[in-house]
Amino acid sequence: MSGGLLALPVVAPLAAAGLLVLLGSRRAGTSPFLRRAVGTVVSSGVVVVGAVLLVATTDGRRPVLRLGDWPPGIAITLVADVLSALLLTVTAVLVTASLAFAAATREDEETPFFVPAALVLSAGVYGALLTADLFNLFVFVEVMLVPSYVLLAAGGGRQRLAASRLYVTVNLLASTVFLAGVGLVYGVTGTVDLGRLAGVAAEVPAAAAAGAVILLAMAVKAAVVPLHSWLPGTYSVTGPAVTVLFSGLLTKVGLYALVRVYAVVFDGDPRFLWLLLAAALLTMVVGVLGAVGEKAVRPVLTFHMVSQVGYVLLGLALFTQAGLAAAVFFLVQYVLAKAALLMVAGAVEVGYGTGGLDRLGGLARREPALAAAFAVSALALVGIPPLSGFVAKLGLTTAAVAEEQYLAAAAVVGVSLLTLTSMLKMWNAAFWQAAPEEDRDDQGRHDADPRGPGPHEDAGGTAATGVRTRLRPALTVPALLLAASAVVLGVWAGPLLVAADAAAAGLVDTAVYVAAVTGP
Repeated sequence: MSGGLLALPVVAPLAAAGLLVLLGSRRAGTSPFLRRAVGTVVSSGVVVVGAVLLVATTDGRRPVLRLGDWPPGIAITLVADVLSALLLTVTAVLVTASLAFAAATREDEETPFFVPAALVLSAGVYGALLTADLFNLFVFVEVMLVPSYVLLAAGGGRQRLAASRLYVTVNLLASTVFLAGVGLVYGVTGTVDLGRLAGVAAEVPAAAAAGAVILLAMAVKAAVVPLHSWLPGTYSVTGPAVTVLFSGLLTKVGLYALVRVYAVVFDGDPRFLWLLLAAALLTMVVGVLGAVGEKAVRPVLTFHMVSQVGYVLLGLALFTQAGLAAAVFFLVQYVLAKAALLMVAGAVEVGYGTGGLDRLGGLARREPALAAAFAVSALALVGIPPLSGFVAKLGLTTAAVAEEQYLAAAAVVGVSLLTLTSMLKMWNAAFWQAAPEEDRDDQGRHDADPRGPGPHEDAGGTAATGVRTRLRPALTVPALLLAASAVVLGVWAGPLLVAADAAAAGLVDTAVYVAAVTGP
């Protein structure tokens, strides 16, 4: 396979974004249809590229591209292994779904630069997944973050601008720490090439300290407790489609970098695993407790994002092939299921004008498709069989017990029960129980007017009337498709389990990856 394929996920989105900006700068601008078509075609193309790379890497190949044909250690090196190819494919699927959801909510019309910004953001993510150089990892992370600043503040409003200031401040600080860590690594070792850094932190204390600075910066970006408060404080107030896009990209790059750096640079050094384990358990528990205390749909889900970061970190803390495989499986299914839940929340906000649990009700009767998407995705994250979350959490629990980490195994079960509690709270308040207006009015009035809600009711979107469905299908279809993945990946888990196990094997033994990076 030609390594030139590795450049497409980075180059194509950047070129498409530049073209859209160039056309949009003209007086006539660009139509929403053109922006949507370009974004969808490019993101779908990256899905295909990711799938091709996944097949190739699962077969044992490691495609490599050295830009400019410079020698190893100097060239900008892009490398695909099973882990990066798998995450590349999943994130491209998420970007494609996010663009479809943005079209349904019309966020891409209200914010004409939405699609170009999303494409630039995705290019940064793809580059971060494929690079084999710490400095270039920093560059791609910054490419990813710049458009995220713009998207977060889009639409204005005092609350959104305040959230964007928090987001920018935290991430700029984390980026500064990250760059300082890269500089320290270079100062100690004379290189930032991952292949040449393999195992150095396990042997050189100064390199371990420098690498720890990088891990700290990535922990901030991944929203690991106690460095997490920026995430629920920002994701809860931005546009619905932006939250969906962010959910599968930004913190996931931080998690990927944590896993990659610890596996390669630290060589899975067992001396520090207890720190990772403590951070994982704390993140799981604090995140879910925060979710239980929230009173609106999106804030609950964003706190769950924090909690579920802890599950992935737990697999890293175990650092066994079984634990890492379960973590990779969990990460893939979690990206899709969480995006589906956030799409449900966004559809409710767009259609009903609120996400407050005390102002919603009766959605299971009025929006059965949306209710089905919520129920399946929520149960997947809880870990109810036969859905995908059950496979992942069973793997994590089994791996923890095998390492005699009984507290970790108990935490997986206990946090899952608390997750179920908060999901049931949302289900009862928003979907099952009667809406506030139904509690106040006579039940007969709802059956008396077959015409449904008037224009004012449809715009305000507060409570249910006798109409069976109010939301446009375009708002529910993306969530339904992603929710269906929880069933597919649970019932037919075999292919993903094979890929996750191959990715874990490459993390436990990095020799093949290192040889590809440092090879001729």
